[in-house]
Amino acid sequence: MLRICLLFGLLCLGTAAAAGPDGVLRVIDGDTFDVGGTRVRLHAIDAPETDQLCGGQGAPAWECGAWVRREVRARFDGQFATCETRDIDRYDRIVAICHIAGRDIGEMLVSDGLAFAYRQYGWDYDLQEKAAAVAGRGLHATGVTSPAAFRRIGRKAAVQEAPTGCTIKGNISRDGKRIYHMPGQNWYDKTRIDPTKGERWFCSEADARQAGWRKARR
Repeated sequence: MLRICLLFGLLCLGTAAAAGPDGVLRVIDGDTFDVGGTRVRLHAIDAPETDQLCGGQGAPAWECGAWVRREVRARFDGQFATCETRDIDRYDRIVAICHIAGRDIGEMLVSDGLAFAYRQYGWDYDLQEKAAAVAGRGLHATGVTSPAAFRRIGRKAAVQEAPTGCTIKGNISRDGKRIYHMPGQNWYDKTRIDPTKGERWFCSEADARQAGWRKARR
């Protein structure tokens, strides 16, 4: 094996870099899992937020985010998964494609209408979402606001609440990490501040660091 890696070093290095966690899968929400104890966000899919409501187009409002989480837990929780790392996100989670029994979890979720293709980060599941929409499967059976649109609505409200001169966003990740985002950083515009969860605005980096937040890496 060592000789093969010496002869094809770049190939071996690339394979190692793509390796991700494997182990028993525990569902956090529709697109986020713990795999072998490591937090993983599925690549190129977007599931409803846990507190998201769906409806519209004549359909009554219903708790689609909670429903998706229950469905995903019923299907996958406790099974053995293997993952291939694609990136690290702003919450320091591994972004990965994961498989159970050789099947792509993201593909299954999008095909069954439990999640949407997240084309901003990859077109891997574009055709699967279109097929699910045509067939009216899962979320596509009723009027639904996409998770991205749902988050945009929340972000607009958060921007309106920003105190004058205090534009630094102190965000708390799902696993409790306190991270602040400066205007101009990659994830600043996409970060919503929810004071009910302990998140807050800061007027200076010194204030943020003193309160226990660290600066986002990008």
